[in-house]
Amino acid sequence: MKDAMPPIRALPDHLINQIAAGEVVERPAAALKELLENALDSGATQIDVDLAGGGRLRIRVADNGRGIERDELPLAIARHATSKLATVDDLAAIATLGFRGEALASIAAVSRLALTSRAAGRPHAWRIEVDGGEVGATAPAALAAGTTVTVQELYYNTPARRKFLRAEATEWGHCEEAFRRIALAHPDVGFTLQHNGRVVFRLLREGRRARVDALLRESFAAGAAAVDALAGPLSVSGFAVRPAYAAQAGAQYAFVNGRFVRDRVISHAVREAYRDVLHHDRQPAYALWLELDPRLVDVNVHPQKTEVRFRDSGAVHQAIRHAVERSLAATGAEQPAVSAAAKLGLAAARTPPLAAQDGSTGEQRAWPAAPFTQQRPMALGATEPAAFYARLFGPREAEFAEGPDLPATGDDHPLGFALAQLHGIYVLAQNRAGLVLVDMHAAHERVVYERLKSALATRVPVQPLLIPTTFAASPLEAAAAEEHAATLLRLGFSITVLGPATLAVRGIPAALADADAAALAHAVLGELAEFGGSEVLTAHRDELLSTMACHGSVRANRSLTAPEMNALLREMEATERAGQCNHGRPTWYQLSLADLDRLFLRGR
Repeated sequence: MKDAMPPIRALPDHLINQIAAGEVVERPAAALKELLENALDSGATQIDVDLAGGGRLRIRVADNGRGIERDELPLAIARHATSKLATVDDLAAIATLGFRGEALASIAAVSRLALTSRAAGRPHAWRIEVDGGEVGATAPAALAAGTTVTVQELYYNTPARRKFLRAEATEWGHCEEAFRRIALAHPDVGFTLQHNGRVVFRLLREGRRARVDALLRESFAAGAAAVDALAGPLSVSGFAVRPAYAAQAGAQYAFVNGRFVRDRVISHAVREAYRDVLHHDRQPAYALWLELDPRLVDVNVHPQKTEVRFRDSGAVHQAIRHAVERSLAATGAEQPAVSAAAKLGLAAARTPPLAAQDGSTGEQRAWPAAPFTQQRPMALGATEPAAFYARLFGPREAEFAEGPDLPATGDDHPLGFALAQLHGIYVLAQNRAGLVLVDMHAAHERVVYERLKSALATRVPVQPLLIPTTFAASPLEAAAAEEHAATLLRLGFSITVLGPATLAVRGIPAALADADAAALAHAVLGELAEFGGSEVLTAHRDELLSTMACHGSVRANRSLTAPEMNALLREMEATERAGQCNHGRPTWYQLSLADLDRLFLRGR
């Protein structure tokens, strides 16, 4: 005979609270997060945090908020008691960080907790203590203003849970990160953080930029582009690190209505914005603040409140992607006139100061914005008339092709003018600041890629071939050429089937007129055979265009004439995202005269 099932019984409150604590208070950092959110909800403008033992021994959070009335102190540590919700309608438009009414009760069930508070306008404060869920009496206390919560010996009464806590350094690291997220989300609030008696952070109310500099280091914001966009009810602002400054593990922070969140919609939108400008081994780095009507986002998804659901996730995704894309490209519909320097991403192309030979800091000295020094121009062939330069640069630069002096360049030509070609790979140019080095293949690849993207908005122009190129094709390639003829035509290809295993390329995209027609057709047909026409033009569009651009770009060891090199520089200046190739590699670097001076120890 089987054992009888035990009777169903209601769990006691202290056991319910300990079970809830396992979800809400996973570790000391989770308890710290809940206490900080309560302090912010109270309207605090200054919050002081004191930790000991990585938060395992002590977590103290003191704020200058509105405080709690004496009669409400027992309710504050009771389960499902809150001042932040009253009706079901409130649940659909949550505007506070906390709302469940279970955090303090859960923390108090597994620690020794003391709650001291002085309500605004009251003559003195009151204190209530809870020892492992056992609530003591309310007693008078001394406190200038606001609320102070002290949590000691977390999980002291649940040893099975306590043994899963990590070493002090590990738990401290999680606490520091929880503090960082909250402090980043609310730069209008002052914070201090102490650990084991040492002050780690003292943050003033100085705005987002100062807060980012303090918590993510100055290099983060220095290498970042500002994001600021409004899309209907959604506001997106913050910083996105330029591709040249991205690292293998980037800082990624997203805040929705002042709440740090981990959200797939946001992270995917940012990755899409970086997709064709970030090298494959690097990660996006960003700090983005999203503001929207609370009714358009559901934060009641998980007890830890770090997951959200957007009512219109597609619109949010599109808004974030476009905002970050415009930021990284330094252009947008609302900025019709963008300088060439902005399109190129000048900050991303400046090399760090070279190591000083004499042990000095190596800081760059200011260099006067003087015209170029006079020098002999490059020898131009008889087939390179002044009209060519006039067409490229205008009348003033046309003089360069005829006269002995190299003209001064302004903001319109931040890459300057070509001096020479190095090893058939790099273009050397002189601009107002010094020397510019350009990877000609990477740069031309970006130019061609952006040109193809723009052309594909309608249909890529076809360049008919004087003599069609025939090549042996696989059965899949032949089938793809026949099945996707309309897609090929939209991409700028005219390909006909001559036989079961032979294709003829009669036209290729005009932007790729110098490409190997057969190799280019092979690459495109392979993509079409694998993904199909509709996928190639949507989800795999950028990958295909990147492949096409690579085939159509100038190759290493190709000798360029002076007009060709200068034409490339001018095209870069007119192209968005020209600072990186399609794979995220830099296309050019600036060496200033100060950098060169340090190399040769000039002035020492």
